Amino acid sequence: MHIEQLQLKNYRNYEKLAISFDDKINVIIGENAQGKTNLMEAIYLLAFTKSHRTTREKELIQWDKEYAKIEGRITKRNRAFPLEVIISSKGKKAKLNRIEQKRLSNYIGALNVVMFAPEDLTLVKGSPQIRRRFIDMELGQIQPRYIYHLGQYQKILKQRNHLLKQMQRKQKQDKTMLDILTEQLVEHAATLLERRFVFLDLLRKWASPIHYGISRQLEKLEIKYNPSIEVSEEVNKEKIESIYLNKFHEIQEKEVERGTTLIGPHRDDLIFYVNNKDVQTYGSQGQQRTTALSVKLAEIELIYNEVGEYPVLLLDDVLSELDDYRQSHLLNTIQGKVQTFVSTTSVEGINHKTLEKAEIIRVHDGKVVT
Repeated sequence: MHIEQLQLKNYRNYEKLAISFDDKINVIIGENAQGKTNLMEAIYLLAFTKSHRTTREKELIQWDKEYAKIEGRITKRNRAFPLEVIISSKGKKAKLNRIEQKRLSNYIGALNVVMFAPEDLTLVKGSPQIRRRFIDMELGQIQPRYIYHLGQYQKILKQRNHLLKQMQRKQKQDKTMLDILTEQLVEHAATLLERRFVFLDLLRKWASPIHYGISRQLEKLEIKYNPSIEVSEEVNKEKIESIYLNKFHEIQEKEVERGTTLIGPHRDDLIFYVNNKDVQTYGSQGQQRTTALSVKLAEIELIYNEVGEYPVLLLDDVLSELDDYRQSHLLNTIQGKVQTFVSTTSVEGINHKTLEKAEIIRVHDGKVVT
């Protein structure tokens, strides 16, 4: 799988850009604030229809312009096809093979992308929200139907929280409606949790041996899912639903008192252990970085195993954040099999044979310069 071409119009600081890529390694070089990360973001957005940097989509549209457009030509399973995302004040359109997709779950997964950026180092030490987002984005790529259930869950959760807030303020006491919303929420919550358990099992399978190798056989990585209810990973969806319903019944008064939903996938977390110690709390910065790198490399193998082709890898200004050993391990792993985009202010200090044959793309002020 690789991106052959990318076209941008009115996107961030790119008024107009048309560029072709090497199917192996592309190095994007430029000073800060010239457009390197914007180019990487555009590729990410082409895959997910959303930015990894902002939720304010109007920021993606050039000042005084009505819309932004990202187009790409993708090769997957030896077949080339176009993807297109248009963002405007009226909303967002995503086209696959020039046909607009009404549901994102029909679009996401057409292009598989793994991004590794400096902020991904916070995957281990950052907030639970970062880890939940990681699960949602990666799982959505290999199981697009997951995106549908996630969207439904978030929609019902918002309605349920609104009702709980009204009940808290004594503006409304509608326990029948609360029960209905709870049942609807539980249906999607159980599906999300069941699929997250399966995903986590796959992630462990790849991440643990990768981490063992990067740590020179000195460290063992374990990843545990920390749900907001007492449930084991072995139970089926029906059992999960039953556990949720019982717990919601038990805490109903507390939820009304606080005016919010207290359990569910939106409150779950991942915990990383290295040699039986919580890396977030007790790990060194090196251990935290090795864990984050292991998880990202595991994503690549996981997607390959599930989809049958390697995803596109985006390394956004991250090589400078890794020491020589981790840098080499990363580049050796991807060499020759993954189309990779590396953004950096300079290739100096990155001494690796992988970059010797790379396509060099120089960016200045929203333009590619030769």
